[in-house]
Amino acid sequence: MGSRETISQIQPPTEIHFELIQNTTNLTANIIFILLGFSDHPELQILLFVAFLTIYMLTVAGNLIIVVLVVNDVHLHTPMYFFLGNLSCLEICYTSTILPRLLFSLLTGNRSISVHGCVAQFYFFGILVTTECFLLAAMSVDRYLAICKPLHYVAVMNDKLCAQLAVGSWLAGWLAITITTSFMSQLVFCGPNEMDHFFCDFAPMVSLSCSNTRTIEALSFILSSVCAFPPFLLTLATYVCIITSILRIPSTSGRQKAFSTCSSHLLVVTIFYGTLIIVYVLPNSSTLRDLNKVFSLLYTILTPLANPLIYSLRNKEVKEAVKKGVRKFYKNVSI
Repeated sequence: MGSRETISQIQPPTEIHFELIQNTTNLTANIIFILLGFSDHPELQILLFVAFLTIYMLTVAGNLIIVVLVVNDVHLHTPMYFFLGNLSCLEICYTSTILPRLLFSLLTGNRSISVHGCVAQFYFFGILVTTECFLLAAMSVDRYLAICKPLHYVAVMNDKLCAQLAVGSWLAGWLAITITTSFMSQLVFCGPNEMDHFFCDFAPMVSLSCSNTRTIEALSFILSSVCAFPPFLLTLATYVCIITSILRIPSTSGRQKAFSTCSSHLLVVTIFYGTLIIVYVLPNSSTLRDLNKVFSLLYTILTPLANPLIYSLRNKEVKEAVKKGVRKFYKNVSI
């Protein structure tokens, strides 16, 4: 009789498994992450708030000007400006996934964020940064065809191919990060909750998990390598061909101007891809971990701020479009 009672009290394995899942889900749901950010000193908090707010406003304004000009000016309805418009739209969304939350924590001192909020921030940020990897490569191919193959450019770089490259970039970014985030959403968080970063990035978040993270880390390494190295190498190869073509220009002033433009493009692209590779592909050593926030600042804040200035606002066509837009605005106001 005693053995029968004991047996009857034992829960079925399925019920035990269900309770374990429910308990770990509750643990994760109750965890609140603390984003440590940059500094605890009140004076520095105010200074950082002003600096990041200025950067955010300039970034949004610069990229928004490009989007409005590309949409409204028929002279900018070309493949190059189609891609630049896509890039500027992406940069506005890209910065807006990180900086508003950072500004809020600097202003209020509230650095807490839920696990689900953290995963959501990583998801949207990840899609945008991965899309930019492929979009920059598509833009470099466009410039290569325009400069190195000018006779075939109009026939090859038609509206259909432009749309396919842009949509393909967005789909590739969405697919890679959706796979990563689906694995990340299954992680259990039950211990430390302080994240030494200013936004919810992959490595700081995974390091706080109580689960076995080998699978997701291996998956992240593979996807990061695929999304970073081929576009970067393609971009480098196209710019080498472009610079080689530029060196054949007989006019010294024309050669210098073209070389100056291409070198500034190449510098920003190298910073963007280089920092991404350091953060997401290279082994996570203690030295790199300490510099992680600095490298993250370069590709999350510097490149979105610099891209409108380097890619668009220095161009003659954009300057003319800006002047035309200003004249039209003053004319409408005076009426």
